Amino acid sequence: MGVAEQHRLSIVTHGRGSLEITDEVAAVVRTAAVDSGIAHIFVRHTSCGLAITENADVSVRFDLETLMQRWAPDGDPAYRHDQEGDDDMAAHARSLLTGVALSVPFADGKLLLGTWQGIYLFEHRAQGHRREVVVTLLG
Repeated sequence: MGVAEQHRLSIVTHGRGSLEITDEVAAVVRTAAVDSGIAHIFVRHTSCGLAITENADVSVRFDLETLMQRWAPDGDPAYRHDQEGDDDMAAHARSLLTGVALSVPFADGKLLLGTWQGIYLFEHRAQGHRREVVVTLLG
């Protein structure tokens, strides 16, 4: 039978865009009782998401935001769900595009990400929020 432990991270966003959370997840892995396994990262919201993307050039994240604006624009008149404003339905759609969960292998207290990979929380709402990320380590 494997070993598991779980941690919750509170991340404050500042409105639409991405925040790198690699260091926060790596800190959980570094101090874990589990030596190696899988880090499952899950965000408990429907208007933000998680992604692994390049961490060397910030323009990648700006370009991803540009694409999301094309794929799920704010205030589209075809949307029915707009109870919380023009960004409401667009944020839910973008959450589907980024996803709300990731799995990353780890060993010897380190995430086994590639050289240019980072873990990002994408805030899809125009205003900032406090987001809860659950990191479950399975080993």
